[in-house]
Amino acid sequence: TIHLLQHSTKKNDYSIYKQYAGKINNQSEKAITLRSLLDFDLSKATPVPIEEVEPVENILKRFATGAMSFGSISHEAHATLAIAMNRIGGKSNCGEGGEDEIRFEKKENGDWERSAIKQVASGRFGVTSYYLANADELQIKLAQGAKPGEGGQLPGHKVDEWIGRVRHSTPGVGLISPPPHHDIYSIEDLAQLIFDLKNANREARINVKLVSEVGVGTIAAGVAKAKADVILISGYDGGTGAAPLTSLQHTGIPWELGLAEAQQTLILNDLRSRVVLECDGQLKTGRDVAIAALLGAEEFGFATAPLVASGCIMMRACHLNTCPVGIATQDPELRKNFKGTPEHIINFMYFIAEELREIMAQLGFRTLKEMVGQSQKLNFNKAIKHYKASGLDLSTILYKPEKAKEVPNHNTTTQDHALEHVLDLDIIKAAIPSIYRKERTRVTFKIKNTDRSVGAILSNEISKIYGAQGLPDDTILVDFEGTAGQSFGAFATNGLSFKIHGNCNDYLGKGLSGAKLIVKVPPTATFKPEENIIIGNVALYGAITGEAYINGMAGERFAVRNSGATAVVEGIGDHGCEYMTGGTVVVLGKTGRNFAAGMSGGVAYVFDPNKKFDATLCNMEMVAFETLEEDDCTKLKRLIKNHSMFTNSPLAKRILEDWENQHNHFIKVMPTDYKKALQRLAEEKKNEELIAL
Repeated sequence: TIHLLQHSTKKNDYSIYKQYAGKINNQSEKAITLRSLLDFDLSKATPVPIEEVEPVENILKRFATGAMSFGSISHEAHATLAIAMNRIGGKSNCGEGGEDEIRFEKKENGDWERSAIKQVASGRFGVTSYYLANADELQIKLAQGAKPGEGGQLPGHKVDEWIGRVRHSTPGVGLISPPPHHDIYSIEDLAQLIFDLKNANREARINVKLVSEVGVGTIAAGVAKAKADVILISGYDGGTGAAPLTSLQHTGIPWELGLAEAQQTLILNDLRSRVVLECDGQLKTGRDVAIAALLGAEEFGFATAPLVASGCIMMRACHLNTCPVGIATQDPELRKNFKGTPEHIINFMYFIAEELREIMAQLGFRTLKEMVGQSQKLNFNKAIKHYKASGLDLSTILYKPEKAKEVPNHNTTTQDHALEHVLDLDIIKAAIPSIYRKERTRVTFKIKNTDRSVGAILSNEISKIYGAQGLPDDTILVDFEGTAGQSFGAFATNGLSFKIHGNCNDYLGKGLSGAKLIVKVPPTATFKPEENIIIGNVALYGAITGEAYINGMAGERFAVRNSGATAVVEGIGDHGCEYMTGGTVVVLGKTGRNFAAGMSGGVAYVFDPNKKFDATLCNMEMVAFETLEEDDCTKLKRLIKNHSMFTNSPLAKRILEDWENQHNHFIKVMPTDYKKALQRLAEEKKNEELIAL
């Protein structure tokens, strides 16, 4: 099948593709997949001429390629997928590894390497305001096909300088994506992330990727209520390139089950009309797509098959960096072996759509829209006849709820994201001279806890005009008074300076993209700031760059997955600096337990005058304690001075007044692999300078 598929796409020969499709579709004789036990019920169908079926070009708009990161696959393979899908009006998915900004602009010949779908996963690699602005769809990866509940991992030897830059991390240091629960504990947290992303790009659809598992229908109903625009049901055999063998063998279920459950549950709760339902997981032929459509899918994702069309020969060495055909490797020599072209992928997509049109004509459907959810057009006679399948009852997969007669069984409307009254729209009006003429603006606003995602729309407007560099520092200074809602300063970009006199809810500075955030106690406060919590949990999750000064304590999971922001805080809860890959965090107080778990980069300084910060509070698996050197002292003093200046912190003032003694109470937390990588990079730079001389 690999040979036939590659041969057909290279020759653009539909007859050879039909041989390939025949071999895949005839797997039903061996009862390999659930869909192989299903067949089209032509007994009551009234066929239509194929000329009356909607054209291939319409169908192609419903196709997407799967989420494969630059890093897991080569630039050549990644860009080829994007060019191909942009040419045919479909969508490519950049995966969770970020995307190089040079790809956001069209090439001179009209080709576009920009991925229409930008993924927002637990790793948050390179998820900046500018990245989010360059998408037609933003996909939240709640889980991945072959490994629901697990984060991904990119070995250090695959993180070269280019990938390190795109992911805002250090070359040579392995990257771990946290399990998704780190910032999505509940459906309410997911609803908040959907709202954040919709603010960060109002034109983009918000897609939530779920894995086909028992109960996925209930999850899908919650996700629809949380205002997702698209729900992707991913089969258990997707995402295999970066999954452990135990996960490949023991997690998830086939997409047929998950898709049918999601479709039925959404109809029963009258939610189906609000969302587009998408399906992926080893879709290989037009027959697969037809069955997915009849079970309820409106859009379809392909990953393995387009890679095979590009030259993949299924060596199963994706994690070893030794892919001989230049796809799953970053080795410059092996990448030269990549022979795939956009035309190969385009031909594959055309073949799939053409085969689907033939099936639609047989079943009597003129449009794919008419076909969605018409499960009565399938039967499971094959399953009854096959000796392996005796006793199987597939009727629940094909079940159509009675309610389907009363409510839509496909997407008919759009979600109401309630963006008309967000505070950002008022800030934008006040800051027009700054946005368009770079004039400095200073304004004051009252804020309350229902004002969420403040800064995201403003940052989106700035990113669309000025790109990643944003505005000059402190161009727009906003003073807020009151209690900020969730995600204050989310994805806030360069040029913004937000100061709040009050306190904040969860997710302060989520995805911080260059702004300065200052939280200080109100002038009337009588309590000691360093002994009171002033911001909520999960602050600076996935922060890329920027500064945060917090005049009080933070909740749990502070600066998780920080990759470049600088923060000063006067105490934190458990799990601080987890999975951090860059940046600097200064804690002028207690830390809670499990500090620095999975921390592979960046530096933390912990103020420990009572000598209580030790291995019982800090997870020492990937870090070591160090004493401060002169450079550390200089940097630390500067940050604490900033903190004192911006927040009038009594604690910072006391430390600075007795700096000669107090600096001895700081412990430097340094990731071991990060230290080695920095030393190696310094040596390489030194050698380059010697060669230049």
